[in-house]
Amino acid sequence: MYSQKKCVAMLLAGGQGSRLKALTTKVAKPAVSFGAKYRIIDFTLSNCTNSGIDTVGVLTQYQPLILNEYIGNGQPWDLDRLYGGVHVLPPYQAKDSMEWYKGTANAIYQNINFIENYHPDHVLILSGDHIYKMNYQLMLEEHIRTNADCTIAVRTVPIEDASRFGIMNTDDNNIIVEFEEKPAHPKSNKASMGIYIFKTEKLFEYLKKDAVDPKSSNDFGKNIIPSMLNAKEKMVAYPFEGYWKDVGTLSSLWEANQDLLGDNPEFDINDSSWKIYSRNSASSPAYIAPGSKIVNSLVSTGTNIQGEVINSIISKGVVIEKGAKVIDSVILSDAKIGASSIIKYSIIDESVVIGKKCLIGEDRASGKEIAVIGRNSIIKNNTIIEAGANIEEAK
Repeated sequence: MYSQKKCVAMLLAGGQGSRLKALTTKVAKPAVSFGAKYRIIDFTLSNCTNSGIDTVGVLTQYQPLILNEYIGNGQPWDLDRLYGGVHVLPPYQAKDSMEWYKGTANAIYQNINFIENYHPDHVLILSGDHIYKMNYQLMLEEHIRTNADCTIAVRTVPIEDASRFGIMNTDDNNIIVEFEEKPAHPKSNKASMGIYIFKTEKLFEYLKKDAVDPKSSNDFGKNIIPSMLNAKEKMVAYPFEGYWKDVGTLSSLWEANQDLLGDNPEFDINDSSWKIYSRNSASSPAYIAPGSKIVNSLVSTGTNIQGEVINSIISKGVVIEKGAKVIDSVILSDAKIGASSIIKYSIIDESVVIGKKCLIGEDRASGKEIAVIGRNSIIKNNTIIEAGANIEEAK
């Protein structure tokens, strides 16, 4: 039996992330690289550490190997604890059955025993594919102050975009009175962030009811939240006004990377009061060759820049040879861009080798889609890859 915890976090990190195309062919979405030196999951784990949440269950399923290896014992996030810390929780075979996680609610249901080990008063439900900085402790304090059965983080979105989200309609005291899933005619613009805090006994009650309902999708947004509202449980919205982006699409992932750039970036990863922690291997300093050019870009350690980098994110170990140009692009770890190649509005995955005199993608101003080249691909000299291409296998 473990010591009692006030709050335990459960981080949903098992999604396939198919909208990220080649980037998630062999990697779970939360393990996709971001911001030159991070992976997407670093932000949620760092939020837990900075918020004083020291017990985190990470629920994995799709392509878990790299993610599991990356998390390890949790040491980079100060989550290597004797009591608590980070625990990777894949689906497992129980006495009576073995099944994959069927939905977000089912994933938590299958791990009730893990939560019970710590006897928490509250359970924080998180997603592993969002980029943001948030103090969960402040949300927990508000959850306790209002004596809510469930508190849901919400952010204001433009009313014209509200139909893309789950919308929480509230009274003047932020009590949720109605939930609309992607409504055609939204009544408010308070969008759910997919971040929940439950009283533990209420969470267990509704998870167990949901598990025996054959008609349920076993999902928090589709089933658990509506069921609690129908039962008149106390549901409270917690407004969040900081930066937050769901990077579940190629365009949103590219945009979030771009938000790191500039003298006054929209999302500041250099904030010393809220550090973002990550697991990084020791790398040599970046080498910027004479005659190279770097404009409004992030360049990580271990890189060798001999060409031009403009408005781009360059991850660790990347080599950009002489005469090559990288424009409006995201280049992930250990990729190599051959001499005189031009990369425009593209995402190049880890360990990709681009040959010499290649042309990848088109100008962003063309209005065409992002070109993506999946990890370990080898692109031969003089290859032209059009905008919007999705390359998963070596050529």
